[in-house]
Amino acid sequence: MTDQPEHPDYDGPSKSQLKRDSHMLQKMGQELVDMPEGMLQKFDLPGNLQEAIYEARRLKSREAKRRHLQYIGKLMRISDTDVIQETLDMMDHQSQTYRQHFKELEDWRDRLINEGSDGIHAFIKAHPAADRQQLRNLQRQANREIELSKAPTASRKLFIYIRSLSE
Repeated sequence: MTDQPEHPDYDGPSKSQLKRDSHMLQKMGQELVDMPEGMLQKFDLPGNLQEAIYEARRLKSREAKRRHLQYIGKLMRISDTDVIQETLDMMDHQSQTYRQHFKELEDWRDRLINEGSDGIHAFIKAHPAADRQQLRNLQRQANREIELSKAPTASRKLFIYIRSLSE
């Protein structure tokens, strides 16, 4: 057995691949710069990257903004971009991550309504910050609305409450 690498001719990613990666990070940085303030607050960004994003928002010159976006791309190369990309995907209503998260919330709502106390117990086990009394009240109201064939107002409130706990 030898300690030679499996592919001795591999020198790392090609120059073209590095350039594509750099452009992707700059595009991600552009999304962050263009994002409304309320959405940007949901990101846990390193201090220097956050400062660079706010600086880019203040710039008026097109060329200065372009250079600054390159700088943001450079900062993103040394940051953990997986977390940033995951948060962007959660905000993108077309992404698979968002649809999957939404489906999980719907499943919890249906489980709470259908399973009663067992569902509430399982939900509280998964989300300890949940208010058992509020869940129980919303669950009872939703069941009552189903029995009386009323509009699912409590079911919507239950979904909103579940979503607020998982953000």
